[in-house]
Amino acid sequence: MNKCTLLAAILLAGSVQAATTIKIATVAPDGTAWMREMRAGADAVKKDTGDRVEIKFYPGGVMGDEPTVLRKIRIGQLQGGAFTGGELSQIDKDAQIYSLPFLFRTQDEVDKVRAQLDPLLKQSFDKAGFDVAGISGGGFAYLMSVNPIKTRDDLKAAKVWVPQGDRVAEAGFKAGGVTPISLPLADVYTSLQTGLIDTVANTPAGAIAFQWHTKVRHMVDLPITYVVGILVIDKKVFDALTPADQKAVNDDLGAAFARLEKINRDDNAQAKAALQKQGVETFTPNAAETASWEAVGADARKQLQAAGEITPEMAAALDKALAAARSK
Repeated sequence: MNKCTLLAAILLAGSVQAATTIKIATVAPDGTAWMREMRAGADAVKKDTGDRVEIKFYPGGVMGDEPTVLRKIRIGQLQGGAFTGGELSQIDKDAQIYSLPFLFRTQDEVDKVRAQLDPLLKQSFDKAGFDVAGISGGGFAYLMSVNPIKTRDDLKAAKVWVPQGDRVAEAGFKAGGVTPISLPLADVYTSLQTGLIDTVANTPAGAIAFQWHTKVRHMVDLPITYVVGILVIDKKVFDALTPADQKAVNDDLGAAFARLEKINRDDNAQAKAALQKQGVETFTPNAAETASWEAVGADARKQLQAAGEITPEMAAALDKALAAARSK
């Protein structure tokens, strides 16, 4: 082998070693808008980094439930994950700030509050050892059930699901006198089939994506919580990238999550109409019932803050941003 060939081989080997594969797990089913846009973002990252960074997704919960995925990130089997805020509360309590029960009344309130709190949330995750590559609103979640739910007593008699480890959802239901059943997201469909649970909360599009709409027959038209999807990457891996590649990862995945924001809103509007066409009956609570549930949400938030489930700094920022949004 001559010197030029040897040098070329050495340079090629160095370039191969410099390539980084970031493995990211999610429970989002394959074929959904979430997976289409995240993969489009990954393609852009590969192109913009000159193949130095490749992002590989593992959808549909194939890497296990949320605690399993977080454990695999800690030991290096995975480098990141796409989760809901409640699922990420294990590593950053403030991740669940948007999911507080009966917090928001309109999408406009959500948009104005997120403009103030998203940067704070990214800083909080950074301190916890994670880069936030994207945040996208999944939309409002509604109660959906096998049997009609028109009063709080109806809900108390139901077998209500909450995501495993989601202390905010659990506190919200308990404040309303409901004892929920905690299960991993992947177990919900089967549990609806077997009757272990008969009431769930999800966005309309999420209910269809996970096929829950084939089991429920009723929906309460009152937003119970707001769902966000957050893609995080282990900072040990992220910080090892060059500054230019870090920018490409955050810019391209951030753009994908921004596109998802619009797609999710459109999908939820269409899904809500589709649920009604498929025979899911919608019940709209009156003003008194709505006010009653908002009071439950306020009580749950006080309990969560007193228990330290939300940091005082983030709680104060939320109160300030929400008050400003409502004053206008």
